[in-house]
Amino acid sequence: MADLLHTDPSLTPDQAAGALGYPAGQVRRATVRAQAVLRARRAAPYLADVAQALHRQGWTTTAAAPTVHHPADDVVTATLTLDGPTPPTPALVWDERQGWRTATSRRHPLTKGGALPPEGDGIRYLATGTTPPPDTLIAALAS
Repeated sequence: MADLLHTDPSLTPDQAAGALGYPAGQVRRATVRAQAVLRARRAAPYLADVAQALHRQGWTTTAAAPTVHHPADDVVTATLTLDGPTPPTPALVWDERQGWRTATSRRHPLTKGGALPPEGDGIRYLATGTTPPPDTLIAALAS
């Protein structure tokens, strides 16, 4: 559905669902998920810029764009494992609602129930806003 809405922005979600043959009972959930997928696509260039900046800093071994997740159909998150020789934290999580935060685990940077923002030891919310410039994020991590 996200692909169809992206290809033809003049369509309403209901029209796109109808064109794809979605049963009436699945239209709302499919619409919510499609809108989240479209938001993730719009965030992709920003997330790739952050990944490249972290790589230049030496905190990641690859400059690849982060993995995007949808822990709840209507939420977009992304995770970056900081696997360089001296990273300031094991991983970072970007949430379209709260912005960047540190994670305490490389293997499982999204906590159980990942749609809810976690708190506790080792979790720091970084910078201001949901899309701070990469250099601002790096400065917040380094402090």
